[in-house]
Amino acid sequence: MINNKLISVSKRTRMTPYTARVEAAGVKSYMVYNHMLLPALFETAVDDYQHLCEHVQVWDVSCQRQVEIVGVDADRLVQLMTPRDLTNTQLLQGKYSPICDENGFILNDPIIIKRDENRWWISIASSDIKLFAKGLAVGLGLDVSVFEPDVFPLAIQGPKAEQLAARVFGEQVKSIGFFKGKMLTFAGTEIYVARSGWSKQGGFEIYLHEPSLAESLWDELFEKGRDLNVRAGSPNGIERVESGLLTYGSDMDETHTPFDCGLHTYLDLDADIDSLSIAALRSKQDLQKFKIVGIVAPAPLALSALENAKGGFDVTHHTELVGEITSQVWSPRYNKQLCIAMLQKNFLDKHRVLDIAGQACSIEAFP
Repeated sequence: MINNKLISVSKRTRMTPYTARVEAAGVKSYMVYNHMLLPALFETAVDDYQHLCEHVQVWDVSCQRQVEIVGVDADRLVQLMTPRDLTNTQLLQGKYSPICDENGFILNDPIIIKRDENRWWISIASSDIKLFAKGLAVGLGLDVSVFEPDVFPLAIQGPKAEQLAARVFGEQVKSIGFFKGKMLTFAGTEIYVARSGWSKQGGFEIYLHEPSLAESLWDELFEKGRDLNVRAGSPNGIERVESGLLTYGSDMDETHTPFDCGLHTYLDLDADIDSLSIAALRSKQDLQKFKIVGIVAPAPLALSALENAKGGFDVTHHTELVGEITSQVWSPRYNKQLCIAMLQKNFLDKHRVLDIAGQACSIEAFP
């Protein structure tokens, strides 16, 4: 709903194998992500946040689509797409790897997972990376198949997530390292399970490839987690801003480089790799135009007058536009207003305080 107007749902906005269970759990709102429904709210944002930080939630994150690349040239194509060195990626390991174009601008910030020899999953944020991969493959004449497999991730997140996952998949989940995974059995079917997820509360993502098992998997998690106070949930805006997690399309987009977004630690600019963007990024290391920062206000900000057409909030200094607040929440943990902002670097070189909507706000390193 936008300004009290409903958004019409059609085949272009896909439901998931878990949608019936999500509806039964009392979902109050959805957003659209990768052309698919993503549950957004169950109680209130604060109630959902507090429960996530104290207990365990099950999230339908089927919108986290996979782009599968398989074939003789799969390794080459995936490496072309990212400036992060994937050479030593282990089987069933995932790496957070910005995907950049030939000019070094970010097209997506996925987890790239090595599923098998010459077979990769790119677990994408909300942009059409499948089309980018297909274009490179066709243009370069690479021997690969590029497609979106029927994989529907389900996340278990929260401080009790490991306990719940172990009850369903066995004690071996406890030995899974961060961004590592194992093939574990549910209902006689091996499923890829990884220690990952879009929160800092800890948890796992279950990459279900058999839709017929979706509702039984959901039910098993809720049955085994009853005494853990398990609830349906979703990625929570308060928790993710507090945790310093960026969201592609809001906090950054194809007008930004990894340097602007503080993602330089995920670039291997000295590596001997064949990457489409690496030459441009090497040349831009000292040409950063923007910098993503945190802004902290002591009280809620009246931002409505600053809202822009992109959905963010303009930041000005003496009438000069110096950047944009891309995300903002009231933090129960810190009792302050926390914002993520993309500001001009030349402004940040001289200023550490901003006046926003009549409040003196501090500029902090992010995350």
